[in-house]
Amino acid sequence: MPRTEKELEGISLLGSRQTKYSDNYCPEVLETFENKHPDNEYLVTLDCPEFTSLCPKTGQPDFGHIIISYIPRQRMVESKSLKLYLFSFRNHGDFHEDCVNIIMKDLVELMDPKYIEVSGLFNPRGGIRILPFANYGDQDHQALVQERLTANLNSGSR
Repeated sequence: MPRTEKELEGISLLGSRQTKYSDNYCPEVLETFENKHPDNEYLVTLDCPEFTSLCPKTGQPDFGHIIISYIPRQRMVESKSLKLYLFSFRNHGDFHEDCVNIIMKDLVELMDPKYIEVSGLFNPRGGIRILPFANYGDQDHQALVQERLTANLNSGSR
Protein backbone atom coordinates (compact mmCIF):
# COMPACT_ATOMS: atom_id res chain seq x y z
CA MET A 1 0.00 0.00 0.00
CA PRO A 2 1.45 3.42 -0.93
CA ARG A 3 2.40 5.92 1.74
CA THR A 4 -0.21 8.49 2.68
CA GLU A 5 0.35 12.27 2.67
CA LYS A 6 0.35 12.12 6.48
CA GLU A 7 3.16 9.56 6.42
CA LEU A 8 5.15 11.82 4.09
CA GLU A 9 4.85 14.89 6.34
CA GLY A 10 8.29 16.23 7.17
CA ILE A 11 9.79 15.08 3.87
CA SER A 12 10.46 18.42 2.24
CA LEU A 13 13.59 17.84 0.14
CA LEU A 14 12.50 14.90 -1.99
CA GLY A 15 10.90 16.22 -5.16
CA SER A 16 11.80 19.83 -4.41
CA ARG A 17 13.07 21.85 -7.33
CA GLN A 18 14.59 24.41 -5.02
CA THR A 19 17.15 22.23 -3.30
CA LYS A 20 20.00 24.15 -1.71
CA TYR A 21 23.35 22.38 -1.54
CA SER A 22 25.21 23.46 1.59
CA ASP A 23 28.93 22.90 1.35
CA ASN A 24 29.40 23.49 5.09
CA TYR A 25 28.58 20.82 7.68
CA CYS A 26 24.79 20.86 8.03
CA PRO A 27 23.17 18.07 10.12
CA GLU A 28 19.88 19.97 10.26
CA VAL A 29 19.22 19.02 6.62
CA LEU A 30 18.60 15.38 7.65
CA GLU A 31 14.99 14.18 7.44
CA THR A 32 13.29 10.96 8.46
CA PHE A 33 10.21 8.98 7.58
CA GLU A 34 8.26 6.34 9.46
CA ASN A 35 9.41 2.72 9.32
CA LYS A 36 6.33 0.78 8.25
CA HIS A 37 7.91 -2.50 9.39
CA PRO A 38 9.28 -1.87 12.91
CA ASP A 39 8.42 -5.43 13.94
CA ASN A 40 10.86 -6.80 11.32
CA GLU A 41 14.56 -6.94 12.07
CA TYR A 42 16.06 -5.91 8.73
CA LEU A 43 19.14 -4.13 7.43
CA VAL A 44 19.28 -0.95 5.34
CA THR A 45 22.56 -0.13 3.60
CA LEU A 46 23.33 3.25 2.05
CA ASP A 47 26.42 3.58 -0.14
CA CYS A 48 28.10 6.93 -0.89
CA PRO A 49 31.13 6.35 -3.17
CA GLU A 50 31.82 10.07 -3.69
CA PHE A 51 32.33 11.48 -0.17
CA THR A 52 34.61 14.50 0.18
CA SER A 53 35.90 16.51 3.11
CA LEU A 54 38.96 18.61 3.87
CA CYS A 55 42.10 17.88 5.85
CA PRO A 56 41.80 20.03 9.01
CA LYS A 57 45.49 20.99 8.88
CA THR A 58 46.30 21.48 5.19
CA GLY A 59 42.85 22.22 3.75
CA GLN A 60 43.55 19.68 1.00
CA PRO A 61 40.56 17.66 -0.23
CA ASP A 62 40.08 14.10 0.92
CA PHE A 63 38.04 11.62 -1.10
CA GLY A 64 36.39 8.53 0.26
CA HIS A 65 33.61 6.01 0.16
CA ILE A 66 31.11 5.99 3.06
CA ILE A 67 28.95 2.94 3.74
CA ILE A 68 26.15 3.19 6.29
CA SER A 69 24.22 0.11 7.43
CA TYR A 70 21.52 0.16 10.08
CA ILE A 71 18.66 -1.78 11.61
CA PRO A 72 15.80 0.74 11.89
CA ARG A 73 13.47 1.20 14.81
CA GLN A 74 10.63 3.74 14.23
CA ARG A 75 12.31 6.29 11.95
CA MET A 76 14.46 5.94 8.82
CA VAL A 77 16.72 8.47 7.13
CA GLU A 78 15.41 9.91 3.87
CA SER A 79 18.06 9.32 1.18
CA LYS A 80 18.03 12.73 -0.52
CA SER A 81 18.49 14.46 2.81
CA LEU A 82 21.35 12.05 3.55
CA LYS A 83 22.93 12.94 0.20
CA LEU A 84 22.72 16.65 1.03
CA TYR A 85 24.06 16.00 4.54
CA LEU A 86 27.05 14.04 3.23
CA PHE A 87 27.64 16.73 0.61
CA SER A 88 27.77 19.29 3.43
CA PHE A 89 31.11 17.80 4.52
CA ARG A 90 32.64 19.18 1.28
CA ASN A 91 34.29 22.14 3.02
CA HIS A 92 34.34 20.59 6.50
CA GLY A 93 37.83 20.17 7.89
CA ASP A 94 38.14 17.02 9.97
CA PHE A 95 40.14 13.82 10.04
CA HIS A 96 38.64 10.72 8.40
CA GLU A 97 38.06 9.11 11.79
CA ASP A 98 36.18 12.19 12.97
CA CYS A 99 33.95 12.31 9.89
CA VAL A 100 32.90 8.66 10.32
CA ASN A 101 32.12 9.14 14.02
CA ILE A 102 30.24 12.41 13.43
CA ILE A 103 28.10 10.77 10.73
CA MET A 104 27.31 7.82 13.00
CA LYS A 105 26.43 10.01 16.00
CA ASP A 106 24.25 12.35 13.93
CA LEU A 107 22.32 9.38 12.52
CA VAL A 108 21.92 7.79 15.97
CA GLU A 109 20.49 11.06 17.27
CA LEU A 110 18.25 11.43 14.22
CA MET A 111 16.79 7.92 14.01
CA ASP A 112 17.52 6.05 17.26
CA PRO A 113 18.27 2.87 15.28
CA LYS A 114 18.56 -0.54 16.90
CA TYR A 115 22.02 -0.87 15.34
CA ILE A 116 24.15 1.25 13.01
CA GLU A 117 27.62 1.11 11.52
CA VAL A 118 29.51 3.59 9.37
CA SER A 119 32.58 2.60 7.38
CA GLY A 120 34.92 4.97 5.60
CA LEU A 121 37.18 3.79 2.79
CA PHE A 122 39.34 6.82 2.08
CA ASN A 123 41.69 7.21 -0.86
CA PRO A 124 45.37 7.08 0.07
CA ARG A 125 47.11 10.28 1.10
CA GLY A 126 50.86 10.14 1.54
CA GLY A 127 50.77 6.45 0.63
CA ILE A 128 48.44 5.51 3.51
CA ARG A 129 44.81 4.49 3.19
CA ILE A 130 42.64 5.12 6.26
CA LEU A 131 39.61 2.88 6.83
CA PRO A 132 37.72 4.03 9.94
CA PHE A 133 34.77 2.05 11.27
CA ALA A 134 32.30 3.12 13.97
CA ASN A 135 29.24 1.32 15.25
CA TYR A 136 26.52 1.61 17.86
CA GLY A 137 23.80 -0.70 19.10
CA ASP A 138 21.06 -0.56 21.67
CA GLN A 139 20.98 -2.90 24.66
CA ASP A 140 19.61 -5.80 22.58
CA HIS A 141 22.33 -5.45 19.93
CA GLN A 142 25.50 -5.27 22.04
CA ALA A 143 26.62 -8.72 20.84
CA LEU A 144 26.34 -7.47 17.24
CA VAL A 145 28.34 -4.34 18.12
CA GLN A 146 31.18 -6.49 19.46
CA GLU A 147 30.95 -9.03 16.63
CA ARG A 148 31.13 -6.38 13.89
CA LEU A 149 33.90 -4.45 15.64
CA THR A 150 35.94 -7.64 16.04
CA ALA A 151 35.32 -8.60 12.41
CA ASN A 152 36.63 -5.20 11.31
CA LEU A 153 39.65 -5.48 13.61
CA ASN A 154 40.48 -8.90 12.21
CA SER A 155 39.93 -8.03 8.54
CA GLY A 156 43.07 -5.92 8.32
CA SER A 157 41.71 -4.13 5.26
CA ARG A 158 38.50 -4.03 3.32
